[in-house]
Amino acid sequence: MKKWLQLIVITALSIFVLAACGNDKSEDESKEETDKAKGDTYVIGVTQLLEHPSLDNAYEGFQEAIEEAGLNVKYDYQNAQNDQNNVKTIADNFVADDVDLIFANSTPSALGALNATSDIPILFTSVTDAVDAGLVESLEDHNSNISGVLDLHPDAINKTVEFIDKYFEGANIGLIYNAGEANSVTQIEAVEEAVKGTSLSTSERTVSNSSEVQQAASTLAGDVDVMYIVTDNTVVSALDSVVEVTNTQDIPLIVGEPDSLQKGGFATYGIDYHTIGKRTGEMAVEVLTGETEIEKLDVEYPPEIQLFINKEAAEAQGIEWQDEWDEEAELVEAK
Repeated sequence: MKKWLQLIVITALSIFVLAACGNDKSEDESKEETDKAKGDTYVIGVTQLLEHPSLDNAYEGFQEAIEEAGLNVKYDYQNAQNDQNNVKTIADNFVADDVDLIFANSTPSALGALNATSDIPILFTSVTDAVDAGLVESLEDHNSNISGVLDLHPDAINKTVEFIDKYFEGANIGLIYNAGEANSVTQIEAVEEAVKGTSLSTSERTVSNSSEVQQAASTLAGDVDVMYIVTDNTVVSALDSVVEVTNTQDIPLIVGEPDSLQKGGFATYGIDYHTIGKRTGEMAVEVLTGETEIEKLDVEYPPEIQLFINKEAAEAQGIEWQDEWDEEAELVEAK
C-alpha cells in the first residue's frame, strides 16, 4: 500500500512540474513573439486633411510615441490639401498597398479611411465628435477596426463661453465655420447651447473654402464684439486673414486650440495636440505589437484643458489686461 501511495504522489508531482514548465514555455513564447513583433518593420499610412500647426503637432506626437517604443516603421504620409476627393483616393491607395495601420489625422481623414476598409486598423486623432461624425456608435462601443483620441475636451466650449461672458459681458460673438465639416457643426451647436442663459448672443457666417474666410470676417466685424473661431480646418488654415480683421477692428479673437494663439489668437481653453497625437501613437504600438486588439481600445478624451493667452494679441486687439490672467493662464507668444 505504501508503494502505491508513493507512486501516486510521484506521478502527481510529475504532472504538476510538467504543467508548470508548460506555463513557463507559454510565457516565454509570448514574450518572444512580442520581441519579434518589435523587430518587424511596419508600414503606417498617414492621412491628413491639410497642413496646419495643430494637425502637424499631432503627427509629430504620434511619431514620437512610435520612436520611443523602438518600433521600426515606414510612414506613407499623404496630405489631402483639404480636398475630399483626395481623401478618398488616399484611403483607397492605403488599402491597395495593404498597410499595417492607418493614422487618420482629422475627421474627414478618419471617415475616408473607415469607408475604405473594415480590416486594416485605423487610429484617429484631431477628431472632435466621433459619434456625431459617424465613426463610432459610442466611445466604448465602436467598429472593430477603429479607435483613437478626440481633440475636444467635454468642458472646453463651456469654459470658453464662461470666459467670454465674464470678461466681455453682453458681447455678440462672431462665429465662422465650414458647414461641410462635421466637427465644426458639432462645436457651433455646442457654442449655441452654452450661450443660453448668459448675457451673450451669436452671429454666424459659413464658408466653403479658405478663400472666403476674410470676407466672412470682414462682414461680421461691424456687428460683433468678439470673434470665436472653433477648430474648423478650413477657417484655421486662413486664420491670418481673421487676425488681420480683429486687430484692425479691436475685436478679441477667441480660438479653439493653443496653436492658433501663435498665429495671433488671443485666448483659448485648449489642449496640446502633440499630447493627443502621442497618446494615439501609444495606442498604435499596442495594436501593431499585438499587445491589445483595437476593438478593446476605447475612444479617449484629451486628458486635460487649461487657459492659454497670447498677451501680445491682447494688446493688438485693444483688450484690457486682467491681473488674474497672469496666475490662471499659460502665456503663449506669437511666432
